[in-house]
Amino acid sequence: MRIGCLGFELPQGKVKYKDSRLLKLEEKTSPKKTHHFFAEFTQDIESAAAVVSSKEKSIDLFISDLEIVEKRLTKVDSRKEALLNKCNQFLEKETPLSEVEFSPEELILLKDFPFLTLKPLLILEKLPSDINQLISQVLEKANLIFFYTLVRSELKSWLIKRGSSVGEAAGKIHSDLAKGFIKAEVINFQDFINVHNFSEARSKGLVKVVGRDYLVQDGDIIEIKFSV
Repeated sequence: MRIGCLGFELPQGKVKYKDSRLLKLEEKTSPKKTHHFFAEFTQDIESAAAVVSSKEKSIDLFISDLEIVEKRLTKVDSRKEALLNKCNQFLEKETPLSEVEFSPEELILLKDFPFLTLKPLLILEKLPSDINQLISQVLEKANLIFFYTLVRSELKSWLIKRGSSVGEAAGKIHSDLAKGFIKAEVINFQDFINVHNFSEARSKGLVKVVGRDYLVQDGDIIEIKFSV
């Protein structure tokens, strides 16, 4: 995940996120390989998936988006004109567009405009002393959660939007899992930590068997059952 930096001096490049839950799972299960999540900090705001900005510099993002509205307003159809006017109202109040409620149709139309404040925007007076805490704040602002898989002794953390289904999680792991999805076995992180192993978790009824519409919860450990 690329995180844009504006107004702060941050190390450019990839930083390994110290996920306390992943580390506890690693200690408990002793996998042959653990795949950690890495955040990548960049000054290229346009290519970033989310942005961290100082209060002072954040005004540049709103000005950029207001300029897009001004340039495009007279060159679009009535639907996009109404949408741009809506965006303009919030931008003038310095409300990031990522925090505005848009209809599904409006979200499709917004793809035609390179608004910077559509990206999750974390505005800070000062940086936290711990970069791990900063990454956590960005993930929370972006409404992202972690789920975990342990397959063939490989432990991995995955990011997914809060409110996503386990069917969508399967597709994130591999398209074959989504296409051939049968069911998923799910146990929450804390429930698993409180037992000795997966066998005990199953015997205590802590492992749920769910269909593809189950909504993934933060910290779920998931095993997808599928056919090819």
